[in-house]
This record gives sequence, structure tokens and C-alpha cells, in this order.
Amino acid sequence: MRTIPHFIDGERVEGSGGLPVYNPATGEVIAHVAVADASLVDDVVATARRAALSWANSSLSQRTNILFTFRQLLVEHAAELAAQMTEEHGKTIVDARGELARGLENVEYACGLIEHLKGDFSSQVADGVDVHSVREPVGVVAAITPFNFPAMVPLWMTANALASGNAVILKPSERDPSVSVRLGELLAEAGLPAGVFNVLHGNADTVTQLIEHAGIDAISFVGSTPVARHVYQAGTAAGKRVQALGGAKNHMVVLPDADLDIAADAAINAGYGAAGERCMAISVVVAVGDVADALIEKITDRLDRLTVGPGVDPTSDFGPVITKEHRDRIVGYVSSAPDDGIKVVRDGTGLASSPGFFVGPCLLDGVRPGTKAYDDEIFGPVLGVARVATYAEAVAMINANQYGNGVALFTRDGNAARLFSRQVSVGMIGINVPIPVPVASYSFGGWKNSLFGHSHIYGPEGFTFYTRAKVVTTRWPLPSESQIDLGFPTTR
Repeated sequence: MRTIPHFIDGERVEGSGGLPVYNPATGEVIAHVAVADASLVDDVVATARRAALSWANSSLSQRTNILFTFRQLLVEHAAELAAQMTEEHGKTIVDARGELARGLENVEYACGLIEHLKGDFSSQVADGVDVHSVREPVGVVAAITPFNFPAMVPLWMTANALASGNAVILKPSERDPSVSVRLGELLAEAGLPAGVFNVLHGNADTVTQLIEHAGIDAISFVGSTPVARHVYQAGTAAGKRVQALGGAKNHMVVLPDADLDIAADAAINAGYGAAGERCMAISVVVAVGDVADALIEKITDRLDRLTVGPGVDPTSDFGPVITKEHRDRIVGYVSSAPDDGIKVVRDGTGLASSPGFFVGPCLLDGVRPGTKAYDDEIFGPVLGVARVATYAEAVAMINANQYGNGVALFTRDGNAARLFSRQVSVGMIGINVPIPVPVASYSFGGWKNSLFGHSHIYGPEGFTFYTRAKVVTTRWPLPSESQIDLGFPTTR
């Protein structure tokens, strides 16, 4: 059985295989992934630090050319990368290709690095004095990424980090690690110098070593809220710059004037796509007024048309979840829902007895704050419906929730939409858009317990996070002006 290697200093590095990698569609172990020990972590950090010195001094045109070439290689190898993701993650080929396309957007944005890294210049701020600012790389970045987007999230992080002149150590999820190694090989093929991008496999101990390592300057993390909080606290305590994106409980508010067919389509796509394993998935539909019964009927009708199966099957609408343990956890939420007075409209847990880690679409009616199905991030194909009487109750429910990642509103009323976008305490808002993930020229991130740190990921804030500002004040006095002045400098 194959062992998935590390990618260090421009080449594959074999390691001891310690962690199983499953095909979630069959439940079978298909590989083992190498696990880094403390000594290897030290070696990789030392390699990255050496490479960072020369990469930081590379020309912006050199970085641009490499990223353009990398972008083209991603396009050429899209089918291969999508197949790797489907085999190890379980998502459909269509979904895998879509993920890669969204990651590709960020590489394309990073190709404009000459514009993004511009400084400012002020002439004659005082007699004979000019001031200018520059942005310089932070050094070595540890990118710690989740299982649900094995290509997109690494590209979110590494494109801007590399464009800014940093070296990167990517620690991907041990659940689906192969695509990260392939990204490293494609970057090397594009001309990236050895050691600038490295892939280090491991477990929670490996993450801890990276967080605490004195040679790491910044940490980018995406994962669950408890782990994101820990990474932020431990990383900042160690003096590092940290952005840590956590979990979510995304609401979709449907007002009485909404087109219910459009809303039902959106609820299906955003609630069950990728088996619900998306931090921007809609997990709660908030039905306002008297629309709940009609909306549930339309959603249920659409559930009858969904096909759950292996991601390689072109007829599958979504595939399995990532592990047996996660499947069982999802089943537990659905089976215990009636204990909280929640009606199970559609129970898809019967698929749990089949080979692979499958859960069919589940629909719950009557979820509300204080119930497990509402309070917890289930991260599976489970959609809950909450019933409220008024628009104000819907906004209050969203703002009281501990998460603030994404939210959607479905309505025909422009004023209601404008009011909603100003009133909700959420980082990303969709108006008749169920999954409002920003395009690459904006930045991705939520509020409250969905983000720890002040910086969102990718886009303009990504470049800000991966660079440090330096301000230079310059004066070139004439020889005749030489004098001793012990006073505080002033402008004149």
C-alpha cells in the first residue's frame, strides 16, 4: 500500500506511514500518510527560512511569471487534481472541479502582486524631506488547512503568501493530503525555487510544533471553532501573527414576499451540496411569517430528486462524508432531534448501514436556539427549518448566534434587503445568493466565533496579513546645511 510523502525543498520526501487515508465512498483504506516527527519539523522550518531569504529579494516580475505559469498548470491538471480530491474526500467530480476553479481565482488575483504590493509616497512633507512606505514579507508562514477543501483553501493561503515573498509550510488535513503534494510539484514545475513551498504531513502534535516553533512567523488556519480559538491563543502567545477561521451556523432567511421556488432551490444547493461539509453551507432556513409549510413542501419535493452516491458517479448529487466517526455523529443529531421537540421531516440516516460513509439528505422542522440541532455545527447534509413570526425575530436570532460567518436573505423587497445587510452581525451576506463566498478581489471571513484575529483570508486583507509595513523618511541636506540640532523634529 502506498505512503503519501512529504514535499520538502522541492522534492518528495518519504516518511514513516502512520495515519490511514480512506476512500469515503467505500470505507476502505487506500493509503497511509507520513507523519512528521519533531526533528523533521525543525528541518523543514530551517529549509523554509533559508529559502525565504532569497525569495523575499526576488523581483516582483519573477514572482508574477511563476504564478502565471502555476495558474496554467492548474488548468492543465484540473482533471487529475479533481480525481485525487474525489478519491480521498468523497465529493463529486463536478464539486471538485468547482473547488479548484474558486482556488484558481485567488492565484489569478495574486498574479496582480505588483499592484497589490504598492507602497505610498509623500513628497516634501517638510523642507527637503520625503516619506515613502513599502510592504515586506513576514518570513515563514505555516498554512494549516481543513479536509473539506483540500485544494481551494491551500490556494487561498499560499497564492498571496508566495506573491508577498514569504516561504510557506503547508500542513494539510491528514484525511485527504495527496492534492497538496501535487500542488507542490506543480509550483516547482512552474519555477518556484526549492524550499519556498513545503508540504508537511502529520497530526495534532505536528500542528502544535508548528505553532510553537520559533522559526514560524505567521499562521493561517481554517478549521473548527474550538481548534481555531486554540491556534489563535497559542500562536499569539508565542508572538506570531495569526488568522484563524472557525466554524459557522449559517442562516437563510425567507421573507413572505420571496419566490419560494427560487428559495427552495437555493436551500437544496446550499444545504446539501458537498454533503453539507462546507463552512458556508446553509444549515438553518428561517421561515418568516406563514411561508414555512409551503417552503418545506417544496424542499421535500426536491429532496426526492437527489441522488447520493460515490463522487465518481456522474449521477451523484453529493457523496459521502469524510469519516465513519463523522457519519455516526451526524446520525446522532438526527436521531436525537425528536427529544428536543423537533420534527424529522426527512430522515436520510438509513444509508449509514451501506458501505462507505454515506448519510442521505435530512430535513428537520422546528429547530430553535437551545436545541442541539440548532446550537451545534453539524457539518453534514442536515437542513433545519426555524419558524419565526417577524423579520425582527429573524434578525434577533441571527445576531444572538455565537457564529457570524455567512447569511442569506431571500426577498423581492430592496429596502428590506438593504436594512438586513446593515442590521445583521455577520461577515458575509448574500441577497438572493445562498452561499455568498466573495470573489478573489474581496476577502473571505466572518465575525464573532467564526474568526479569531482581525484579518480575513485572501484578497486585499490576505496581502496585508502576509506583509509588514515599513516607512522610510528621507532627507538629503546640502553640505552648507550641516548643523547640530538636539530638538525634536518638526515640519515647517
